[in-house]
Amino acid sequence: MAEFTLPANSKIGTGETYKAPGGAKNIKTFKIYRWTPDDGKNPSLDTYEVDMDTCGPMVLDALIKIKNEMDSSLTFRRSCREGVCGSCAMNIDGTNTLACTKYIADVKGDIKIYPLPHMPVVRDLVPDLTVPYAQLSTIEPWIKTTTQPPTRERLQSPEERAKLDGLWECILCFCCSTSCPSYWWNGERYLGPAILLHAYRWLADSRDEAKGERLDQLEDPFRLYRCHTIMNCAQVCPKGLNPAKAIGEIKKMLVDRVV
Repeated sequence: MAEFTLPANSKIGTGETYKAPGGAKNIKTFKIYRWTPDDGKNPSLDTYEVDMDTCGPMVLDALIKIKNEMDSSLTFRRSCREGVCGSCAMNIDGTNTLACTKYIADVKGDIKIYPLPHMPVVRDLVPDLTVPYAQLSTIEPWIKTTTQPPTRERLQSPEERAKLDGLWECILCFCCSTSCPSYWWNGERYLGPAILLHAYRWLADSRDEAKGERLDQLEDPFRLYRCHTIMNCAQVCPKGLNPAKAIGEIKKMLVDRVV
């Protein structure tokens, strides 16, 4: 029988409230998902009132300020602060994005922050990315060749190199995969938008000599064909990429080699 309500241990409760310092006038409220496997309690939303006069403009600035000054137990990933590493991917105001490139001013009212959806949670805002990284390894994301290696680098024309634009920029933040309903329901078998975009990046590379082998590995009812072009992936990508288009190109390559 289908179950349409959350299990009792998954229901989110109301957590602690952390007030802004006395005298603060420019206050923004952040409601942040909290959960730890250590205490056996349900997840909760803790409320933090942040003095914006002493905080940077990005959501990540607020998270760092909260951790440093209000609640050191808050856990999240971050690294570059420049939208390059993908570490701080999370769901902010209902949309998957990077905390380091999301302006606080873009969100009206309270800012609700959750971990990437439909992924196991390690703690607080940290998702378990074991499965997507294992899926990445299955596409063998490196140049594969059978010919004798040249004495210098393998050359490409400007036109061949241009085919990789819109592909190499992916930072594996997994905002796209975790916004995809097909990946939610079939995440252990469907590779998802991020991995398939990387798969096409190597198929489109003129230097790679294993296209037939790569296509053989992708031709599967679940690994590739669970994509139904919902386009959530392209809508949320913080780098402005279009994984759905890359997936379409893979499907075209599979048809072309049969026709």
